[in-house]
This record gives sequence, C-alpha cells and structure tokens, in this order.
Amino acid sequence: MPALSAELGIELYIKRDDLTSWGAGGNKLRKLEYLVADALEQGATMLVTEGGAQTNHGRLTAAVAAKYGLKCAIVMIDEYPGEVSANILLDRIMGCDLILKADDGTDEHEQFAKLCAQVIAEYEAKGEKVYYIPMGGSNALGALGYYDCAVELTDQARGLGLGDARVIDAVGSMGTYMGLYCGLKNENSPLRLTGIAISPFGEYKEKRIVEYFREMKENYGLSIDAAREDFDIVKDYTRGAYNNVCREVRDAICYVAQKEAVLLDPCYTGKAFAGLMEMVKSGAIAQGEKVIFLHTGGFPGLYTPHHRKAFEADLEAGIRIIE
Repeated sequence: MPALSAELGIELYIKRDDLTSWGAGGNKLRKLEYLVADALEQGATMLVTEGGAQTNHGRLTAAVAAKYGLKCAIVMIDEYPGEVSANILLDRIMGCDLILKADDGTDEHEQFAKLCAQVIAEYEAKGEKVYYIPMGGSNALGALGYYDCAVELTDQARGLGLGDARVIDAVGSMGTYMGLYCGLKNENSPLRLTGIAISPFGEYKEKRIVEYFREMKENYGLSIDAAREDFDIVKDYTRGAYNNVCREVRDAICYVAQKEAVLLDPCYTGKAFAGLMEMVKSGAIAQGEKVIFLHTGGFPGLYTPHHRKAFEADLEAGIRIIE
C-alpha cells in the first residue's frame, strides 16, 4: 500500500481476505471450509449459527449453506434495525431464516445458548438434522482455517522479503487470531502477530483465550505452549462497544479509501485500522516497521442504517445537485 506507507512512515501491506469467493467475501469462509465439511460428513441438512443482526459470519454461513444445498438459520440477540438492508438483505436473498430477539440484559452467552437450543429443537422437530456453528465459527475446528492462513501468509511474506513483519488483525470472537497464533508459532514463522480488539475484552475473553489455546493444543497435538501474556492483543481501541458508530473509525475508512481505493468496514477492519494509525502515532508501531494488515471483509456493514446515516452526515456536503 504505497500511498499509506509513505504517509504513515511504515512499510504497509494488506492481505485481502475480504476477496474470498462467495457471499460477498470475508475471513469466515476459511473457518467454514472446515466446519461445513464436518457438517456434510455428519449428514446435516441445516446449519444454525448465531451473532448480531448484521453478522458477517452469519452472511457467509448463509452463503456456504446455499452453495452446498443446506438450509440455514441465524439466531440473533439484537434489535431489528427496522429495514431489510446490508447483511440482513444478503442473508434473505440467499434464503436464510433470521430469528431476532431483543437483549434482555442478562448474560449474553446464556441468552444465546437458550435461544439456539430452542430454535434447533424447533427445526429438528420438523425433521432437519441441524449442525450448530458457534459465533464467528470460532472453535478449535474453525480456527484451522487460519492455521492454514498463517502458513500461506508466511510463504507470501517470505517471497516479498517481509519475513519478520508484524501481522495485525481485528479481534472479535478470537477464532481468526487463535488460528493465526497457533499456525505462526507452531510452524516457527518469523512473522509476529498483534490483535486489535474491536469490542471490550473483559473477564470472559481473558479466560476464553487461554481455554481456546488449550483446546487447539490438545486437539491437534501442537508442540508449543502459551500463557495469557503470550497473546499480544491491544485493548485500547474498542471505542467502548462492539459495532458502535464513531468518528475515528469513519475517518480511517475514508482515509484508506481515498489513498488506496480499499473499502474497510465500520465494525472490524475500520476500527482495527484506526487503532493501527494511533499505534503509529504513539510509536507502538515503529517508523519503518514492516506491517501486514489482514483485511477480514465486512463491507456490507457500510450499508447498515446507523452507519449509513453517520456517513451521510459526514459526506453529504460533497454532493452537488443541479436543477
């Protein structure tokens, strides 16, 4: 990314995992490659997953379900946004059922577990064989997709003379980060990994990341060990909430688009890139450092009602109407 490299003073590259094949693309397809293979092997007729109302993972689960002749439903703990737009539009175009329930203020994980169990039971009563996929496809099996990516990225970086670069990715449900971490470390890659949290990284995630690594190590016989302090996850740029509307993220999205014609999204990559820019400004990323930014996709998020209205307020002045 030559224009951004010159302006930021780093050697910046981008890994385009937003350009994967189906359903408008994104990183979740690497995870779903393993998960759907397992579903098909088990004779499933339907995929059920979970997330927010505009989940990118849900969209891509709907895509692979359509591709492989499976039914699909997404369970959402969220308010209905009031219109069929962005990922909700794409989900429905691909034939996916959506089940939304407003957050009741209790533990989110318990809410999802209860509602998913109810929905799965309803479909099974209708004769479906349901395969459940966790939020973000983030379990030990799904993480193998990003173990593969770590190997691929190491080879690509070596070919470009970037063997010791820092890889930066957005951290949400942690499956992408964990797959990359295990792949890079277990394969002795010289690449270094930094995750930028895009939602509050509280007690649950602090505990979960250690459990997640243990699952990977036990399931796949990894030769490495890791404790919490080994996972480089920056928690300073969450902007207070998941998928929130904020000026810094919109500015980062416009900056990258206007310098490199690459579209980031307001939930994950825009927030992570805004964090990257602040890390450069503070010196946490050194001048001249080699950096590979992982673009995980999500551009339909630009068309969600709340983000679209915020961008409209920012950018409407540049529209000239001639009567």
